Amino acid sequence: MPPAEEPLDALVAPEAAEDPEVGEVGEVGEVEDVGEGREVPDVRAQVRAVETGLLGGEPHLTRRQVAERVGVPLSLAEELWHRLGFPHHADDDVAFTDADVEALSLARDLVMLGILDAGSQAAMVRTWGRSFARLAEWQTDLLARLALSAEDPGQRITELTDEVLPRLEVLQSYIWRRHLVSAANRILTPTGPDPDASRAGDPTAYLAVGFVDIVGYTSRSRTLSEPEFVTWIESFEDVATAEVTDRGGRVIKAIGDEILFVTDDPVQAAEVALALTTRGADADDPFPEVRAGLAYGEVVIRLGDVYGSTVNIAARLTSIARPGTVVVDSGLQEVLTSLAAAAEDPEDPDDPEGPDDPEDPHGGGRDDVLRLAAQLTDEARHHAQEALALLTGEAAPAHLPYRFRRIRRATLKGFPGVRGRVLRRAEPGR
Repeated sequence: MPPAEEPLDALVAPEAAEDPEVGEVGEVGEVEDVGEGREVPDVRAQVRAVETGLLGGEPHLTRRQVAERVGVPLSLAEELWHRLGFPHHADDDVAFTDADVEALSLARDLVMLGILDAGSQAAMVRTWGRSFARLAEWQTDLLARLALSAEDPGQRITELTDEVLPRLEVLQSYIWRRHLVSAANRILTPTGPDPDASRAGDPTAYLAVGFVDIVGYTSRSRTLSEPEFVTWIESFEDVATAEVTDRGGRVIKAIGDEILFVTDDPVQAAEVALALTTRGADADDPFPEVRAGLAYGEVVIRLGDVYGSTVNIAARLTSIARPGTVVVDSGLQEVLTSLAAAAEDPEDPDDPEGPDDPEDPHGGGRDDVLRLAAQLTDEARHHAQEALALLTGEAAPAHLPYRFRRIRRATLKGFPGVRGRVLRRAEPGR
């Protein structure tokens, strides 16, 4: 494959590439960065050494030669490299190594084995490219900062390359394998009420989907310096991710000021959202104030992401949630109440907007509710009982610790039949 030039070149100061007084590649010189008032080292020689080490040798092949050695049309190789996000090279650019030949050969094998068919190979390859590009960018930025802050940046680059990169490669392989095991258990093991009806590889599943959004993100971000902002966002993502994974859920992605997560168990989704909004409401907790939206229903799963109306509804519910609250759709409410007889509040006396609008007759009936409830596993029911036991310290009675408050402004744009409810914990003794 072509070398990942841009991340490596990030180690080279732009001024160094243009200054005629800097020595030839192989020498280590210094140039003055007038704006910062500090010297920026020229470490191009070390960067080239890193490139050679990562690619297993000096580039000695053109793209046409790589395609010819593998025995595939050049257009196919170019299409693969383009989807992976690699830099473009002209026909006479000597920018490839034997590692590129081997990689292209392996990709061809996957196609021939039927792993990458015509319908999935484009999306799969793009996902590989984007995922690894982001990872490489972050890792290179981290190592570059460490190297350029050292007394001898050139020597430090060599040390980091020799000591850190091999360990990163092994660790990444381990993480990938552990996630494969987790995904295999989740996808290939029947979990529905009727195991015989479960079909491995089905692109759809019934999941609880949640969005957790930072309140006042824009105004707060304006008051923070860049390092403070990064620390703030990373802290939010760390806490939210830990809460989701500790309850058996999966964070699908972080989207600026919010995270998207899913759980197989609706009770766990409710617990995640309530726990995070509770932390955000605590003035002594550095975790930011958040709001959340939850929905339960059929979801399309594709390349690690989730799609469909359930996802869209959860996002819309987040947008109407007030700070510190969790708003759920009727699907999740009915699933929770079907576990036991959870009580529902009357209209909120503090809501100036008054009672709900009449229910939309096309918004779903009892059959839909029963269908959703039927998706629950025995394990989910068990978790529901455990959740209450943890809260009360007693054996869980036949009801869940949740109440639902009606809100008038619950009609969602694009989903006129969907009504939102504010989810909260039931007060002790009620």
